[in-house]
Parts: sequence; structure tokens; C-alpha cells
Amino acid sequence: MKNSDKNIWQGESPPIYFDNAATSFPKPESVISEQNNYLLNIGANPGRSGHSLSVKAGEIVFKARKQLASMFGVKNPMRVVFGFNATDALNLAIKGTVQHGDHVITSAMEHNSTIRPLKQLEADDTISLTIVDADKNGRIDTQRVKESIRSNTSTVVINHVSNVNGVIQPIAAIGKICRDRNITFIVDGAQSGGYIPVNITKSEIDIYAFTGHKGLYGTQGTGGLIFADTFDYKKVKPLRAGGTGSRSSEIVQPDFLPDMFESGTLNVGGIAALCAGVEFVNEKGVENICKHEQQLAGYFQTKASETVPGFKTFGFDKQNAGIISFRIGYLSVSEIAGELSDRYGIMSRHGLHCSPLSHKSLDSFPEGTVRFGFSVFNTFEEVDDTVEALYEISKKAKVKSKETINHITH
Repeated sequence: MKNSDKNIWQGESPPIYFDNAATSFPKPESVISEQNNYLLNIGANPGRSGHSLSVKAGEIVFKARKQLASMFGVKNPMRVVFGFNATDALNLAIKGTVQHGDHVITSAMEHNSTIRPLKQLEADDTISLTIVDADKNGRIDTQRVKESIRSNTSTVVINHVSNVNGVIQPIAAIGKICRDRNITFIVDGAQSGGYIPVNITKSEIDIYAFTGHKGLYGTQGTGGLIFADTFDYKKVKPLRAGGTGSRSSEIVQPDFLPDMFESGTLNVGGIAALCAGVEFVNEKGVENICKHEQQLAGYFQTKASETVPGFKTFGFDKQNAGIISFRIGYLSVSEIAGELSDRYGIMSRHGLHCSPLSHKSLDSFPEGTVRFGFSVFNTFEEVDDTVEALYEISKKAKVKSKETINHITH
């Protein structure tokens, strides 16, 4: 991982970072530079004052809107609404859209950012909810979605790319089903933005939730919603109200984009970093990034399967995004991840990854898995080093397996 000649490792080898599905690291130099430039040289609030620094801050925010609109296939940059992250965005999209008595469809491969708001609404008797099962690899059958539609179905919410195993759902096909029936289609794009090509218009998505700190290589605390050019955004009720810098003489919330959903001061430094991250992704090419990460995942799966006794993946496919979940024999996932971090300096995530229903679909519940999420900065040499580390760790699994068998037989 070589991205900066300044680090805290003081001559030691930097860690191998495979936790990019949680947050990408390292960040491109331009991301760090743009955030620092805002903090050092601008610092003002956009849209709140008439002075030149406030104007410059507003230009940063508008440039980011344009970059995101272009990346995701939307013509009007004002349809990009900033929030805190994808979770915040999904809460707005879901809770702001549904009405009492509505029926909502989602899937068993959702992150808790989707499932928990929906279960809250179901528990409050606001909505009825159908959770469409996935197959053993985590794929959703579009026919099951179609068959779940009722006369009062208002909304379908689907995770584009699983944060557990990287499976890519058939978003365009589901979008067409929804568009033909005038059903609002919300897509959780936390793991697809910057990782795989996304076109909101072509996929007939109405509302796309994104986060800045993963595949877009921005910093934490940024994200939001992108509304399709054809979607009536007034169907969505704001969850917050307050100062927007616009129509300050009025004591009611503005009803136009993006102000309607952006009460309070924006994270302008984070948005500046996000804009640089989007530019970085565009320069590299989303298709190239996707290909590189898929190749890393495929290389890791093949080499680990050949080298590491007891190695098992869950729902792996070479067409998935660059995320892979695995276990080794009888070793607990916490032990594997702990050994990787403490002994080898390899960063991963273990457990249920905030997606318990996904693990039930993949038959990895309740313990979960060890998860690697690759980025553009990861290398095949890092994978080689990691497989070697896992081979050493697997020796413990072999011993533990023998002990378990002896315990059972005696």
C-alpha cells in the first residue's frame, strides 16, 4: 500500500488493508489535498454569506453535485442531495417516501441500513413488508420480486451490491418491473458507487443512496441521495427542517431541490474530498477499477482454495464485485481476523457485517465470516502474502479439527 511518503509506520511495513467494504484506505493524495485546502484556505459556509470565501465554498459543493450527477447518469446536478452517509440517506428515502398502509418489498441480502428502518415502520403498523429470499449465493430472482407485488405496493428497496460477498443484483430488471407498475424503486448503492458502473436513468432507478467513504474514495461523513431526473422528489417528506440559506424570510421549509433536504451546515470539507475522490475514480475508470478488484478476489479465492486447508468461501463468483467472505475449518472468524491483524498486519472484518439476513441466505449465520474488500490500491503481492499467512493460521484449524474429532469419538 504505497500512496503517501508520510505515514506513522516509521520505517515499518504499512499494513495490508483489505477492509475497503467498510471504508476505503488509503485515500488518494488529491482527496487529502482538497480537504486540507478547504480547511486551510476557505473554511466558510456555502450559501450563508455573500463574501468571496462563501462563494468559493458554494462552488465546491456545486462542482461535487455535477461530478456525481454525471457519474451516475443524471442530467440535473441539483438532484444530488447531500447527507451524512448512506444510512442517513436510506432513512430519508424510506421513511420520507412510504405512507401508512403501504406495502414495501425488500430482499434478504440487505444491510441493516435498510432492514432496520423498514422493520421499525412495520412494527409501528405503518407498512406491511415482504422480504424476498435469495438463493444460496445471495442472488435475488426477479420473478420472486414480481410475484410479491400487491395492489398497495408502493416501494421496492434493493441493495445493489452485497457488502457480505459482493453479489451484484439485477437492478435494471427490477427497475423495469417497478417502472411498469409505477412503484418507487430505491437502491442502496453503498457498495456499488465507484466499484461498478451505475447509470440511474438506464437502470430505471428512482432514488439512489450513496456514500462517500467507500468506492468513491472520499472521507467519512459524506453521502446522500440522487433522484432520477423523472422522479417527483416531492413524494419524499424531509426528515429534518431548519436553516438552508434560502428563503430566510419564510418560516416554512423550502420545497425545492436540494434545499428541501439539506437543512443545516454541510460537511463542505468532506464534500471537497469527495469531489476529488470522484475525479480520481473517473481518471482510473470505474470499469478498470472493477476489473482489478474482481481479479484480486478471483486470484485470492483460487490460491487460497489450493493452499489453505479448510478454506471455504460463501457465494463467491468471479462476476461479483471485489468482496469475498470466507472461513477456515473450525477456527472462529474472530480468531482468524485477530491473527491476521496482530501477527501479520493484515486488516479485515469479521462477523455478520451488519447484515444478518444475508448470512442466513449464505448459510454462514450466526458466526458470520471473515471479509476481504479490495480496492484499487491493493496488489497481487499483498494477496500472496495473505494466503501465506492464512496457510500458517490454518495449521491451528487442523489441530483444532483433530481435537474436536477426538472429543466426539471419545
